Amino acid sequence: MMMDYHFKNFSKRVKKMKFELSDLLKQLPEQFFASLVKKVNEKIAAGHDVINLGQGNPDQPTPGHIVDAMTEAVRNPENHKYSSFRGSRSLKQAAAEFYKREYGVLLDPDKEIAVLFGGKAGLVELPQCLLNPGDTVLVPDPGYPDYWSGVRLAKANMETMPLLEKNGYLPDYSQIPVHIKEKAKLMYLNYPNNPTGAQATPAFFAETVSLAKTHGICVVHDFAYGAIGYDGQKPVSFLETDGAKEAGIEIYTLSKTYNMAGWRVGFAAGNASVIEALNLYQDHMYVSLFKAVQDAAAVALLSDQSCVKEQNERYEKRRNVWMKAVRAIGWEAQAPEGSFFAWMPVPEGFTSEGFSDFLLEKAHVVMAPGKGFGAFGEGYVRVGLLTSEERLREAADRIAELNIFKKSEVSH
Repeated sequence: MMMDYHFKNFSKRVKKMKFELSDLLKQLPEQFFASLVKKVNEKIAAGHDVINLGQGNPDQPTPGHIVDAMTEAVRNPENHKYSSFRGSRSLKQAAAEFYKREYGVLLDPDKEIAVLFGGKAGLVELPQCLLNPGDTVLVPDPGYPDYWSGVRLAKANMETMPLLEKNGYLPDYSQIPVHIKEKAKLMYLNYPNNPTGAQATPAFFAETVSLAKTHGICVVHDFAYGAIGYDGQKPVSFLETDGAKEAGIEIYTLSKTYNMAGWRVGFAAGNASVIEALNLYQDHMYVSLFKAVQDAAAVALLSDQSCVKEQNERYEKRRNVWMKAVRAIGWEAQAPEGSFFAWMPVPEGFTSEGFSDFLLEKAHVVMAPGKGFGAFGEGYVRVGLLTSEERLREAADRIAELNIFKKSEVSH
């Protein structure tokens, strides 16, 4: 009791200290989706049945054979030590074999592959590896918001490349002013695209390599959804393009391909100088990934890929169910060609955030407002096809009851 008394007395006398954030952290972009998550959680806490289509988190478990490989690797005492600074050679070799098998691309495991703490880490690190304050980065709009974070951390300048439906959501390089192309040192691309679901073409990537070589731009292709393509279209790897390895790198994550989002493992592949820069940066930040995770990741890349095929078929069925259901209620949109997202136009009279709030409030359906992906995302919402076909139909039925679309004669 005496101790409790003294502790309470002491705590009253101690002034609570609060330390100010650095200017660098203050300049980071606001996490737009934090407010959406808060609204969703409030609805769930109030007891509502919320259908969450606003997330990008895979809803299926990691395949059993990968989990088994991880379990075995965890039991190996050798894996309890610090792992090699630049990642295990076995994982880098597996990544090289994966690219040769899937895309016909030859990579040197030692010089052209860097192990990453998930794809996001590499995407955010790269501007700090290659840029100086004031340098220019080309970024897709709409696009993955964490590109902006990397640019801000490097104190670089961002120039946006509009992704328009009329151009198949590919940037039109002819519309970028010459002086911007000359200043640019880095460019982000992402196909299959988040949030639009568009795919790139070999011709587009060939044009990209030409642009990069002409203006000395390093291309960073975010290939997070590389395993998810529809209607028989296998997504194209940037590295398949002649000259791509000289022009930049591709970042591959196991998060979506193998439902390993929480495992935080991926790799960068391509230009040796960029790979060395990433490795050097990570030498100072980390002592590489837990070796057991790397061992399991190697098994995922090299073992039978039927789980990947089955998952792609699952997402394609969900896409078809969703598009049929929304078209039946009069909500027309272009079906995604890849990724597990659908990019839907908001009805007249709504902003993207206003429509997202309206659906949450009136239908208890969550969709991500397009504004959160950039200025050219305004007028759209992103739908994550990460729930069952039944729940996707139910979401469309709930929206139909709001009578904001003119129903089609087609039944679902």
